[in-house]
Amino acid sequence: QVQLVESGGGLVQAGDSLRLSCAASERTANSYDMGWFRQAPGKEREFVAAISWRANTYYQDSVKGRFTISRDNAKNTVYLQMNSLKPEDTAVYYCAARSGSWLEFTPPNFTSWGQGTQVTVSS
Repeated sequence: QVQLVESGGGLVQAGDSLRLSCAASERTANSYDMGWFRQAPGKEREFVAAISWRANTYYQDSVKGRFTISRDNAKNTVYLQMNSLKPEDTAVYYCAARSGSWLEFTPPNFTSWGQGTQVTVSS
């Protein structure tokens, strides 16, 4: 299984930006779908964004236009640029990976997970 390490979380104010990074232990280009999920206290882990092995991108409706997922294949790294952050974006953000698949982007369909990084947005 590919190992994933997230970084870039922190405490920001509403309207600020953050960029999360997810470094993979092996080459993921052209073979892995990469996703970002988040989990707020007392809530289930939810899909945020994904980039497929074909480089197609997908977003949860609540983050469309504010978040951008991208990948740097040379660095085996996936990014989540988060702009116009809102207090409701507060959560632990997890990076996940799976071999390229047509399955929906839900947690059970991803096989590798990072340890998570906390994002806190104050109002």
